[in-house]
Order: sequence, then C-alpha cells, then structure tokens
Amino acid sequence: MREEIIKVMNNVHEAKEAIAINDMLGLKTAEEYRLLLEELQKLVDEYIMFYTKKEKYILLKNCPSLKIGKLSVNKKGFGFVILKEEEDIYIDSKNLNNAVDEDIVLCEVINKSIKKEGKVVRIIKRDLNNIVGEVIFDGDKAFIKIDDSKKNIVVELDKHSKASVVEGYKVLVQIVKELKRNYYLGSLVKVLGHKDDPGVDILSIAYKYGIYEDFGEEVEKELENIPSEVSDEECKNRRDLTNEMIFTIDGDDTKDIDDAISLDILENGNYKLGVHIADVSHYVKENTALGDKAYERGTSSYLADTVIPMIPHKLSNGICSLNEGVKRLAMSCVMEINSQGKVVDYDIFESVIKSRKKMTYKKVNDIIERNIIAPDYALFADTLKKMNDLHLILRKEKVARGYIDFELDEAKAIQDENGVCIDVVKRVSESGEKLIEDFMIAANETVATHIANMDLPFIYRVHETPKKEKVEEFLNLVHLLGYKLKTSANELTPKSMQKILLELRDKKEFEILSSLLLRSMRKAEYSKDNVGHFGLASKNYTHFTSPIRRFPDLTVHRLLKTYLVRHDLSMTTIGTLENSLVQVALQSSEREVAAVNAERDVLDMKMAEYMERHIGEEYKGIITQITSFGFFVELPNLVEGLVHVNTLKGDYFNYIPELCAMIGKSTKKQYRLGDTIKIKVVAASKETSLIDFEVVEKKESELSGNKE
Repeated sequence: MREEIIKVMNNVHEAKEAIAINDMLGLKTAEEYRLLLEELQKLVDEYIMFYTKKEKYILLKNCPSLKIGKLSVNKKGFGFVILKEEEDIYIDSKNLNNAVDEDIVLCEVINKSIKKEGKVVRIIKRDLNNIVGEVIFDGDKAFIKIDDSKKNIVVELDKHSKASVVEGYKVLVQIVKELKRNYYLGSLVKVLGHKDDPGVDILSIAYKYGIYEDFGEEVEKELENIPSEVSDEECKNRRDLTNEMIFTIDGDDTKDIDDAISLDILENGNYKLGVHIADVSHYVKENTALGDKAYERGTSSYLADTVIPMIPHKLSNGICSLNEGVKRLAMSCVMEINSQGKVVDYDIFESVIKSRKKMTYKKVNDIIERNIIAPDYALFADTLKKMNDLHLILRKEKVARGYIDFELDEAKAIQDENGVCIDVVKRVSESGEKLIEDFMIAANETVATHIANMDLPFIYRVHETPKKEKVEEFLNLVHLLGYKLKTSANELTPKSMQKILLELRDKKEFEILSSLLLRSMRKAEYSKDNVGHFGLASKNYTHFTSPIRRFPDLTVHRLLKTYLVRHDLSMTTIGTLENSLVQVALQSSEREVAAVNAERDVLDMKMAEYMERHIGEEYKGIITQITSFGFFVELPNLVEGLVHVNTLKGDYFNYIPELCAMIGKSTKKQYRLGDTIKIKVVAASKETSLIDFEVVEKKESELSGNKE
C-alpha cells in the first residue's frame, strides 16, 4: 500500500484528509482504511509525508519550502537543520522558535541566496530520554544543571527525587511532564556520584548517550549458566586448530581479545593466512536477555581508559576472549593469497583454537621495524616478518585499486589513578597495527564476497560515494588557498580521491586538508543493501572480526552459521531475515554514532582538563579552521583551542571567507589556514570542554625553539 499512497499523492500539491486519500485509492473496507492510517503514520514518521495542523497529509517533496530534519545547535546559539540528501539549513538564534539541540523540526526555507537559511516552524519530536546533569538547589527547589549546554531547557526535580539528592550530585533523570514551554518536571533515575568523584565525569557523558554500565538482573542470571572453560562436547563438529601456531596481537592493556592470526607458506609460494575470530554467537544467542542487551547496546564504548562493554566482562574478558594457552571456540576464515595480494581460495568454518602467545603491538613493532626480538618472542619472529611481507603485499593491492589513506593522527588522553588527565599524546600506529588492519580487512572482504555471491540477506559495512557538491566545496577551498589541482570532481571514484591527496601531499596544509576532505565524504554505516565501500575501494565489505565489541559482527557470525553450518536456506528463514536485518543495521548504525560522539566528548573534556593545568604557558600551533568569530589552533599533541577575534591586538580584524583568512583592516596582517603561530593558553574549562588561546606576537624565526 505504501507505494500506492506515494503514487496517488505524487502530483497532489494540496494537503488531503485521510478519507480523501482512501477514496483516491479506491479502498472499500474498514480494515483497508485502518491499514491506510498505519501506512500514513509510517510515512509521517519517516518524514516522507507531512501531517498538517488541520489533520491533512501531503508529500514533503511537494512542499519545496518546507524541510524536516534534526536540529544541531552551536554553542554560539545558532544552529543547522541537518538533511540527509540536501545542503544543511542555517537557523539564526532568533529563528529557533524554542527548539533545542537534537529536536526533529519542521523548518521553512526563508533565504536561498548565499547559504540556505530557514526558521523553525514546528517542533515535531523532542528526545529527552538521557538527561544528565548536576543537582543545584534554589530555595526549596532542586534543579538539574544539564551537562549538554545546547539543550536550553529547565528541569526541576519532583519532591520525591529532591529528598534523595544533595547539591553537586551528577544524576540521570526522566522527564515526567512539561510544566510550561521548555520547563519540565523530572524524576530521579540514577545517582552517578558526586561531580568530583573519580570516573563520574566519563560516566556522565556515557549516560548522556544512553551508554549504561549495568546489564540488569536478567543478564546476571543468564551469566550463571555461562561456562568458564570450553568443554569437549562444545568442540565436537569443529575443526581442531589447537596444534597450529596461532597468536594474538593487541594493545598492552587489552583484555577483550576477539581476533587471532596464523600464517603458513604453501608449496606454490602463496600465503595461507588464517584469521580466527572469537565465536561469541555460541554464547550470546538470539531471544535471550544477553542477546537483547547486546542488540540494545550495539557496540562497546571506549571512553579514555574506561570500557563499557557490549557484553559482560565474564564473556568479553573470559570465555569469549582468545586468551593465551586456553581452548577457545572460533569462526575461522583461512585464505590463500598470491603474490599480487589476491585471495585465490578460502574456507570459512567453525573451529577450536589455542593461542600460543598474547603479543603486544609494541614488541611486534620492535621485531618488524627495529629487529629487536624479546626472548619470549624468538619462536615467532620469523612468522611475524613473513606476516609483514604479506601485509605490504595486501596494502599495495588495496592502494592499487583505490584505497584511500587519509593519514590522520589520533589523540589519546592519559589519566592518573584518580582519573585526572595528566597528558595528551598521539596514538602510535606502526607496522603491527597496520598488519592487523590489513588482515582483518582481507577477512571481512572474503566473508562479504562469499555471502554476496550466494545472494542471501546479510549485513554489510557500506560507504557511499561522496556528494559531488561537497567535494566541489573542498576543491574550491583548495583553490582559495592558491593551489591548482589537476583532479576534478567530475568523476568521483576512490582513485580520484587518491589523486587529490597525492597532489596535496607536499603542501604545508596537507594534514588540515586531508581532514577536511575526509569530512566532505559520507559516513560509513551498516546496511542490508550492498552498495560497496568507497573508502576501501571494496565491492563487498562487512564487519566480521570483532563480535565481542560490535553487534553487526555478532550478527554476521549468526548468519554464517545459518547459511554455512546449518545450511538453512529456507524461504521462511530468508523472508524473516530480509525484514529483521533492516532494523539491525539501523540500530547498529545509530549506536555506533552514539559511541563515537561519546568518545569525542570525553576526549574534548579530558583535553580541557589537561590544559587547565597549563594556563599561561606558550606553544607553537597551526591554524586549522577560520570562522567569523575567530580561528582554531591545533597543537602538536592535537589539543585544539580558539583564538577569539576580540583578542587579536593591534587592529580590527575581518573574516574574509574567500581568502580563508582573518585580515587586519589597517595593517593588512593576515592569519590564514595552515599558518604556524605562537599562542598562550589563557583559559580552559573541563566543565564546558572549551580551551581559549591568545596569539603571542613572535617572529617566525623564534618559533623553532618553543615547546611542543
């Protein structure tokens, strides 16, 4: 019925009542009318159709001046309505109409000149499910100072909740009702602790994104039946690989180990690469409390040094973790790879393994890059060097087909025993990390290709082709910086993105431009529909290698068992999966975004906490972004702060977007994207996650001696 509704309403430019649409469709029965109302509501929920105040329906595409999207409010007060397939719409603070950050809003486009500008007409949906904040008292009333300053609402605690808290508590509250516009009554759900207690800062951000550490009584009860060791019975009908040289490579502190590797050289000279993944699906089954909670969480969250796992530690660090010297159940993907990096044969099967060694990236990198071999690694050194040879072959093959390496650094916050950030450093990524990345990509592609060839319902990791206008905006920025590129946006392929990066590699702004090019691309997500992975230049890609920490990988394992182990290809099974996998992909994508946002917010907060102890100190940095209110400067450790335009001395400075510069009106002094400048830290706030810099007027020749 959905298609019929859209078809009859396609050329209708006046809103129609449901009964009129019923007549247009020629429906005769009460049951058909009920189904019509259900479908209309679904179309409204998906923002395909608009439901007016006069209780009429019209397709949104037939109202070009009306758009529905999620509102994203800037800390400066203005915002943007985010549209999936169109340019975002700028909303001035005076046109928000009481809407707050993350509201789903109907907006009217009021200006199309330089940039789309609109005003909020109606708040369609407001998500107030995860309100976290600090308890403050005002007289006999208790209020919540919401952590998210962009949610400009007032929340008063009810009387019962007020009696259970003290000032300074960080709490999670549930909205009970709206007392008046943007003024709500809230009820206490959980006390996270006092704001100064270790770990409460990170927990507050986790709860804001619906990431909770408690699994609940039902899960705890099911855990009682989870074994601590693999039994002989569980090993039946599995390929026994316990005598093979299989080992793991992870970070020093990793406890949830879900991938192991092995390598042999065949008589024909080809490589036999084994990627062995923890069989989490054996323990976390569908229609159980454990399975439901894993689906709900979608992913493990790694917030500084705090891990909130997708499955309980008894599983993630215990029976599911491929720990050294113990039997573990696995799903293995064993591939024969030739000297050109092509997978020429493979096998996917259930196995039982025993890891010979829990290796660390640090010691593996010492062997591969520095030929420093720790005594307990001597037995594995030759295999590791051969693995590195294969990694270089696989990397060359990926690059040849169009794999895009943006070469972006990542920051890591180092905390002391009290949870205070004492340093911010760049994450190290050497041969060991890249080796594991390439081996996992090979396994993911092999599994995805196998199921794609069978044409069965599946979960793919997809990355769509970038929007042409976004890439053109980026190329225009490059042109404004004075660079002429041979590559255009006329043909968007992974190869063309590669060429753009190659042309920019010797420019002083390369790291900034690489980051901006990445932002111009779409986000990778999960989908039942296989549209390929643009960034990897891969036709078939999935996530198979991390089922301890990602629900899509767990789902892929379940599907592999359904198709390849139980050989269940019945129409009933396929029909059920065709429907259920759509929701699995959507939920997994949404929870991934939540986890990524939480990780970003924690890092921003920890950077600000670190810089609170460095106010007054001077550093060298690079201008990474210029706006009308100032410019952002990034330090060598990736900490970023704002130089506000009002702090620039000696002149009145104007923002000149067509030059990507801030220019003095009288002196013509310029601050341009990519410039190296010296700054002083003048303010930092862990509470707001903001860092403020001021320019220190120094000659360029003096910069080389400054601390980094």
